[in-house]
Amino acid sequence: MNGDTERQIEALLFAAAGPLSVEDLAKRIPANADVPAAIAALQKTYEGRGVELACVAGRWRFQTAEDLAFLMTEEREEPRRLSKAAQETLAIIAYHQPVTRAEIESVRGVQASKGTLDVLLELGLVRMRGRRRTPGRPVTYGTTDAFLEHYGLANLADLPGVAEMKAAGLLTLDLPPDFNVPNPAGLGMPDEDPLGDDEAPEFHTDFLGEDDPAQ
Repeated sequence: MNGDTERQIEALLFAAAGPLSVEDLAKRIPANADVPAAIAALQKTYEGRGVELACVAGRWRFQTAEDLAFLMTEEREEPRRLSKAAQETLAIIAYHQPVTRAEIESVRGVQASKGTLDVLLELGLVRMRGRRRTPGRPVTYGTTDAFLEHYGLANLADLPGVAEMKAAGLLTLDLPPDFNVPNPAGLGMPDEDPLGDDEAPEFHTDFLGEDDPAQ
């Protein structure tokens, strides 16, 4: 039966439009199937092949082996390139989350443009997490599962070092030496209150800085 489970999971992952979690797979196949064992077996089967089974943001998908990515260059759609300001802001959010606009400005040393955060939110790379339990109740920001999927990370603990980020083109500036990879287990909201549906901030009121194309 385990072989049948492997085949069923293989078929589901190949046909899926996006990565699937263990729970997603378990809902689609017969009850009592050992999904984790079948996934482990499939990983071993595809290890070293042109297509590999990878875990991204807690979900599973088949993807081209990393060393063969160059073969896909001509077939890939050119991704939307982030501005320098957006790259810097995304890196700060990723490594310092949960982080407020004021904290982003403190690290970058310049006023945060509302347009930069608009772009990151529109692309689904960043989300509004909650409100800090400090005077003014500022909104805090963190990355999303889409961020992990875009950069091929299983979780935040797999974030690369600053040198690796620069090599990958994600980062183009010199950031402070105190950048640390966050611990996913510690990314709760100890000093935050969740945003209510009726209080989601609007950028014209929460972000008062002027747009500066140079930023």
